[in-house]
Amino acid sequence: MANIVMPPEWAPQDWLWIGFPHLAEEWPGYLERAQEQIAGFANAVAESGQEVRLLVRDEANEARARELVSGAVQLERRVFGDVWLRDTGPLVRADGSALRCRFNGWGEKYEMPGDETIGAELARDAALPVVTSDWILEGGAVDGDGTGTVLTTEQCLLNPNRNPELSREEIEARLARDLGFTRVVWLGDGLINDHTDGHVDNLARFVAPGELVLPRATGADDPNAAIYADAKARILDAGLTLHEIPSPGRIERDGRVEPASYANFAITSNLVVVPTFGSPHDEIGVAAIGALFPDRATIGLPGDAVLAGGGGFHCASQQMPSLSKD
Repeated sequence: MANIVMPPEWAPQDWLWIGFPHLAEEWPGYLERAQEQIAGFANAVAESGQEVRLLVRDEANEARARELVSGAVQLERRVFGDVWLRDTGPLVRADGSALRCRFNGWGEKYEMPGDETIGAELARDAALPVVTSDWILEGGAVDGDGTGTVLTTEQCLLNPNRNPELSREEIEARLARDLGFTRVVWLGDGLINDHTDGHVDNLARFVAPGELVLPRATGADDPNAAIYADAKARILDAGLTLHEIPSPGRIERDGRVEPASYANFAITSNLVVVPTFGSPHDEIGVAAIGALFPDRATIGLPGDAVLAGGGGFHCASQQMPSLSKD
């Protein structure tokens, strides 16, 4: 059978798709800053030597993006709603095909024109055959290490707003069938107030086969302390190698706890980009992640305005693996 496992994110990449914010109602009071922060992300990756394809919604947003990005960033006008291409973009498998599962707006909460179709559109333009599947799955809900092991959360994949007719065992069977994941490591809840119902890419991430990062609570008022502790116990019980990184601590906006996480970093061919939040722990958080990627530069870039719309740099991007390379 052809190899359908998704290459790990640290494998060579041909380019990176990134979504450019355009909906004022998604970033009330923060749209311009969110655009600037996404542009900073795109510029950093492009300047590192990797191709970047920044998706813009219309002519006005293309003009705005061109004001903010360098000539090294390629702009593509597309129909999409949210910018979270990790979830709506193509999941490219090692056999050269692109998987598109069903999409229901993160549990029918944020359904917007274009989000169901952008993944297949990008795949076909990249000359990838598109394979559709019969269940709901977002890319940020799973994180694989390239060997067949995948991390996910019960809060998301077992949520009745996604696939209420499927049991845990049936979901595991679909992960194996569609993405070659033969071992599923189930974590519990994701971060408090995560719009995605606990996507794992905001909680724990693989950095090498069998090795992953997980935040540890920072400060006595860290709102996710119990979530980190539960995830740590499950990870160690699974026999995986754990690298702990600091959390940003308690980050609030208008009195509401935000799901801020350095774990929402993007791994690109030459660069690891970590979101920062104006926390006193930003510097050590970026350094802790950088120590795990000695073959790449690691930088921290402001991501607080992007987070106001519900995600981070990893959420807003999707890589195209270099399928012709090992």
